[in-house]
Amino acid sequence: MDGQRKSGRYAHAEAILGSEFVGRLADTRVLLVGAGGIGCELLKNIVLTGFGHITLLDLDTIDLSNLNRQFLFKKKDVKQSKAMVAAQTASAFNPNVRIQPIHANIKESQFDVEWFQSFDIVLNALDNLDARRHVNKMCMAAGIPLVESGTAGYLGQVQPLLKDRTECFDCIPKPAPKSFPVCTIRSTPSQPIHCIVWAKSYLLPQLFGEDEDGSTELDEAEKQGENAQEIAALRKEALAYKAVRSALRSPQTTDDAAKTVFEKVFDADIKNLLSMADMWRSREKPTPLDFDAILDGSFVVKEPTKTAASSSNSKGQVNGYANGDAMKPSSSNGNGGLKDQRALTLRDNLALFVSSTNRLALRVRAGEETIAFDKDDDDTLDFVTATSNLRSAAYYIERKTRWQVKEMAGNIIPAIATTNAIISGLIVLQALHLLRKSYTSLKNVHLQFKPAVPLSTVNLCPPNPQCGICRDTYPKVQCDPSRVTLSELVNGVLGDGEGEDRGTGKRDVSVYEDKRVLSDPDWDDNDDRTLESLGVTRGKFLTIVDEEGEWGTIAVALCELPPNHPTDAPALILPSSLPKPPFNPRRPITPPAPSRKRTAPEDDVAEVEPQAKRAKTNGASSIELRSPSKKKRLEEEGLVMLDSATDKMDNDDIIEID
Repeated sequence: MDGQRKSGRYAHAEAILGSEFVGRLADTRVLLVGAGGIGCELLKNIVLTGFGHITLLDLDTIDLSNLNRQFLFKKKDVKQSKAMVAAQTASAFNPNVRIQPIHANIKESQFDVEWFQSFDIVLNALDNLDARRHVNKMCMAAGIPLVESGTAGYLGQVQPLLKDRTECFDCIPKPAPKSFPVCTIRSTPSQPIHCIVWAKSYLLPQLFGEDEDGSTELDEAEKQGENAQEIAALRKEALAYKAVRSALRSPQTTDDAAKTVFEKVFDADIKNLLSMADMWRSREKPTPLDFDAILDGSFVVKEPTKTAASSSNSKGQVNGYANGDAMKPSSSNGNGGLKDQRALTLRDNLALFVSSTNRLALRVRAGEETIAFDKDDDDTLDFVTATSNLRSAAYYIERKTRWQVKEMAGNIIPAIATTNAIISGLIVLQALHLLRKSYTSLKNVHLQFKPAVPLSTVNLCPPNPQCGICRDTYPKVQCDPSRVTLSELVNGVLGDGEGEDRGTGKRDVSVYEDKRVLSDPDWDDNDDRTLESLGVTRGKFLTIVDEEGEWGTIAVALCELPPNHPTDAPALILPSSLPKPPFNPRRPITPPAPSRKRTAPEDDVAEVEPQAKRAKTNGASSIELRSPSKKKRLEEEGLVMLDSATDKMDNDDIIEID
């Protein structure tokens, strides 16, 4: 290998980086997460740079739409693992490099903190926010440098991250994904995205997924204060889906089952909504769809709302189009262009609905218990395309092509090969700074849509003191979750506090796993249960939070016992130095300084009761007007005021005075 280095393969890198550092790269262990647009470019770069040991991990498979920018794949590779094919292709670029491909989910338990610590650096090439946050937390816990990146069209960014030196990915809160009110999605859509979300997240799960009644979503909507009448109607509608689900799972399923679904969803449900007159006072009423009329071309449908004003046909007609016009394409694309970009007529959408419903029903009857949406699954994509377009037709909303539905339902971010190539080069530069520990050279780099200044750099920010990820203390604990109880682990990590490495000592704490509360000072039911019985196993974190808020948070990373660990040995191996998070004692509450003003003597203060309003007497004697406050004060002094001169007291101990 040294001979090949001298022969010129690494001459360019040695001239820039120095021969000693380039020689170290051969022993550097790199984890590359993601083999998509950025991942392909990045893998090529680190292979040619000379990183000797590369682990490439990706869960995805190759889709036809990837081939325009992910150059490591060919048409023959479609449906195969991205990690496997990318590793095989890139290996030919440099035979000195060893690439280990893994087709798996980075969030699986086997990829724990100990596994992350086996690498020198981690490079992220992900397009999934949840996975990016997971990798960020694992790198913070393992103390391994991470280079984060992302692109969107012509824009991109690279961010080097290192615990205690830079802010982490979660130091700055990320915007929440766009969401829509339940009643808008389920009852009153007004945009194509509303219909697509309804088809993907509601109808598909109702018919082929786990969600049979949608009660969780409706309960949440009710808490948010959405229309109670609509919520009640939606609950009734959801219960009616059970019969439809049964029909789809019946061995005798035919096209009639698809028709049953259609009539339930696009006819009966819409008519049910129309019965609530208040809902349509300020909205245009939808039109129930007719299965047979659409099939024979006689159904009349209205132009989408945004084009209705300019349509010369729509004036004076109940539902818009003249008879038969519903069969015309709704876009100028016509039948030209790619198949997925062809505009679908109402009849096309109906045929696609019947076909996709029957295909999904076949899969369910063949043993596939639940089916979830996947943009690369033709059956689910066809179903969402057809149902969203049929719903759009009922509500006079613009219909979308199959490709547009795929983009919107799959949250596909526009990708450009040149942007990916630039960003992947910048990732390598920042990775080299991290490996050389040239921390003053680290920069956040942004690729912007400015031809004169395409790149801009920003100095790194320090960690956010309030960050709930990088400010935690992360001890690593090896254990057998089936034999270790919750209290054993917590007490072991807290230690006795008698010494520098003996922890903080016992104190009142709450214990969490992710968002689940497992224990707190007032509830210890789980203390004697094993970690396994609580679902706390390898790869997970047990978070210990101080009740008084004085000690920092401890996030215990669970790892498995060593392979050669004796069966009769303790099932819990604590770190040699127990964690001691930062301590911030509460400031004592200072009592307010006494006032220098002289207080008035008590005798000088007289309490005055508010006087009741005088009622109108209409000429009645004023003797009947008694102030309740005056009467009460007299009673406190032992005197009783009678309402009139004729009233008598029976008690002999009472002395009557004028």
